[in-house]
Amino acid sequence: MIESRWNADFIATILGVVFVAVGLLGFVPNPIVYDGGYFHVNAAHNFVHLITGALLLISPYFGVPVLMIRTVAILYVAIAILGFLAPNVAELGGLIAMNHADHWLHAVLAVVLLAIGFTKPMERSVTTAHM
Repeated sequence: MIESRWNADFIATILGVVFVAVGLLGFVPNPIVYDGGYFHVNAAHNFVHLITGALLLISPYFGVPVLMIRTVAILYVAIAILGFLAPNVAELGGLIAMNHADHWLHAVLAVVLLAIGFTKPMERSVTTAHM
């Protein structure tokens, strides 16, 4: 039976794996996520993905997966807004490569992460008390 609540440990882990995978993919020449790809990234941008993924992956071990998901959501809101209004600020003066497709992806991710982090009740982990 499917739980009526989201399992925050599981969600943070899945998000962490996705961010780490995208961060690693950015170092491999490909047409999607790479320097010159559809989503323009550089090494600094890839490291941001890797660090974000690592923080999401370890958050369940420190009992803060909901806090981490919400924090990443709020950061993505800021990055999305800055990407559209002040791209040079969002890119930290050119340190982190981004293009228009990245700004739209960040906006979509912000909405999805806000929905995951704030609209559904989440429990930290699954317990056998309900089973």
